Amino acid sequence: MKDQTIFDQFAKKGKGQKLRTDGKAVIYTRVSTKEQAENNASLETQLKYCKELANKKGLEVSEYFGGTYESAKSDERKEFQKMLNYVKRRSNVGYIIVYSYDRFSRTGANGAYISDQLKRQGIVTISATQEVDTSTSAGSFQQNLYYMFSQFDNELRRDKSVSGMQEKLRKGHWTGAYPFGYTNANPGKGKTPKFVITKEGRLLKQAFLWKANSNMSHVEIANKLQEKGLKINDKRLSVLFRNPFYCGLIVNSLIPGEVIEGNHQPMITKELFLKIHNLLNTGTETRKYCVDDENLPLKTFLKSTTCGTPYTGFIVKKKGLYYYKNRRKGSKENRSAKKLHQEFLELLETYKLKDKKFVAPLKEMVYDTFVSMNEEAIKETKELSSGIIAIEMKLDRLEERYVFEEINKSQYDRFRTKLVAEVNQKKKNLSKHSFDSSNLKKSINIALKYALNLPLLWSSGDIEVKRKLQYMVFPDGLGYDFQNKRVQTFRVNSIFAQIACLSDTLEGNKKGNFQNNIENSRLVTSTRFKLVTS
Repeated sequence: MKDQTIFDQFAKKGKGQKLRTDGKAVIYTRVSTKEQAENNASLETQLKYCKELANKKGLEVSEYFGGTYESAKSDERKEFQKMLNYVKRRSNVGYIIVYSYDRFSRTGANGAYISDQLKRQGIVTISATQEVDTSTSAGSFQQNLYYMFSQFDNELRRDKSVSGMQEKLRKGHWTGAYPFGYTNANPGKGKTPKFVITKEGRLLKQAFLWKANSNMSHVEIANKLQEKGLKINDKRLSVLFRNPFYCGLIVNSLIPGEVIEGNHQPMITKELFLKIHNLLNTGTETRKYCVDDENLPLKTFLKSTTCGTPYTGFIVKKKGLYYYKNRRKGSKENRSAKKLHQEFLELLETYKLKDKKFVAPLKEMVYDTFVSMNEEAIKETKELSSGIIAIEMKLDRLEERYVFEEINKSQYDRFRTKLVAEVNQKKKNLSKHSFDSSNLKKSINIALKYALNLPLLWSSGDIEVKRKLQYMVFPDGLGYDFQNKRVQTFRVNSIFAQIACLSDTLEGNKKGNFQNNIENSRLVTSTRFKLVTS
């Protein structure tokens, strides 16, 4: 039997990929940036060459993709993915035409993988300017090399760009988006940026000052900023407070471990920034205020007298009533906020001056009392001051003898070093133990001013005023005896303790002479002296 065509039905099928031969193709063009898309004729050139290749191979172009800017650093591009989905769903499309293989992908191995997967489905990627025969092993290898070199070129560009940014950063010039609160007064490509503080920046500076000087919570600061027209949340503030750019320094992940002095205008001083940074690291920011805190100002300020556990608070929503609750597990110590606030106001009343006419005599009595309590400190202050003056006179005399050559350089240096060390030590001791009478009088005036209106100030103040006043009068907070429904003090500010004692003495002995009252007041137990702060 010479004709064996009948046996063709038993021939084995090939294992190679079967390409689609319907003669249809799609064209994909792209540029990397918006500027290139708007100002460059590259897209038109790409489309022209791709159409010419389609005509040369006799291919019918069924759809066009791209025609815009898409970076090929990633293959998750909108138009690129749209094109891939299109060709995979249509069995009659066998070719993707691109101007060059770096237009298809610049991701190296990933681009080669996508091409290989398309080829397995019978779809070939061909370049109008880098034509290779991808049906052969050599051609496929050459196509993959194009993808690899595109990725390598990307990495070279990145390295060059990073090196340039590192150099700029090390010269004190910021790169990237403007930090919040600043704007660039010298815009333009290639120009050195000139950062200036904006209106929002001036408000942010105030936020830095509130944090540093009053240690306000971030929620409080955010609320105050919102009142002034700047909407910013507490989490954003936390990030900004930790950015040394605002004190004139530059840190960046491109220069790890380096801190560079910036050329921009600082918003705050380095000392202020460090002060805030230390506050943030002490954990004080765990205390945050919310709307309910306005109705529960004694939260955490009150502690159980039996176990020391702080009181927290909650609201009964159906009734709109607030309660304080002992935070101890299993505790059933709940107390109406309204009643507890009344008990606290009654306690404040005991530290209130009953009559303005007591202000002048009480001022004198409190001052004399504190002078008496600090006699030793006053005496030591005088001795240290006299000693400093005496040593400074010796230094003047020593310098005079050296000038007139009564002593030589070696003698001058030896005695001067000794005297300077001695005077510095005395000044150091003076700063620790000095008693400033003018500062004391100022503090007493402030305390008396508050003492006339303590309950009213607390009742009418916002959460910030209430908290400050609470800690000013009772620095260690208060205890609460739940069983007896009674507020107890741990420690009272020294001046307010004196006011309460002497005010009661004056009230109970209106006809007595003030000298006796002064003598009696000195018998009051002395507590650690701490000036009132407004």
